[in-house]
Amino acid sequence: MSEERAAERAVERVAARAVTVQRAGRIEDGACRHLLVWRAGPGWRMAGSGVLGGGLGERHWVLNAQVRAGYGRLDPAEHLAELAAAQGLSGPGTGLMTAAEVDACTWAEDGGATALATTGIGVPTWAAAPGAAEAPYVPGTINILAVVPAPVSDAGLLNLLTTATEAKVQALLEAGYDCSGTPSDALCVAVRTAGPGEPVEPFGGPRSRWGARLARAVHRAVLAGARADRERRAEWDGPPTHPATLPGCGCEDVLAGAPSPVPSGWGLSGQGPSGRAPSGQGPGAVGRVEAVG
Repeated sequence: MSEERAAERAVERVAARAVTVQRAGRIEDGACRHLLVWRAGPGWRMAGSGVLGGGLGERHWVLNAQVRAGYGRLDPAEHLAELAAAQGLSGPGTGLMTAAEVDACTWAEDGGATALATTGIGVPTWAAAPGAAEAPYVPGTINILAVVPAPVSDAGLLNLLTTATEAKVQALLEAGYDCSGTPSDALCVAVRTAGPGEPVEPFGGPRSRWGARLARAVHRAVLAGARADRERRAEWDGPPTHPATLPGCGCEDVLAGAPSPVPSGWGLSGQGPSGRAPSGQGPGAVGRVEAVG
């Protein structure tokens, strides 16, 4: 094994240990609402559009909270800060919200890069749609957490953010949606903080080493989530709720499930012989798709 490949595998092992996403429940608006938490700890820099802790800088955790359909609080950042405190999170972090079902999150890995998505496509829209047509509220939002276990420059990190967004749109189109996303999508990309004298990756585009891997991971996670969301909405009456927190509401590692099968003939491009991506798991399941090759 070459030294370069050995180093890459070491990075992949670190990534597998570092990305552990928990699920917890809390009582809110008369029902148990779930949330996802990545307790990253120090040593991570993040860029994102979360209403809490968005922007660019050191972040120690990421929280993705499910709220009720028709959410009406006018202080979402303060609300997320309350939820973070209740989870024992401290220091700088970032918070995302969605009315989509966080239990149905989907995720994928590619060469050490990890992407997790909660996908609700209640209001599919094109970013540059003419006018702002009024439409009835339908629960939605595509929230993505994307992780690269390597130090990356500021420019490269912002490029990774763009690359992840492009991969999301590609997945939506391949899933049969005529849209670039929903009006409330949010994204957080995390990279390692560079140590003293440690070189940083300067690029994050779709043909860079880490950009390509992250793009494939985001593409697979969102594609699986979009297909599962369509199945759920076939008989949509809102996300399932229950009035009390149950033992099954909590989970120490939602990414620990068995991987979704990848059909033979699928390579790192994310496309099979037919040119289409693999289908995700059914509604309510955590999906995992890993690269082959």
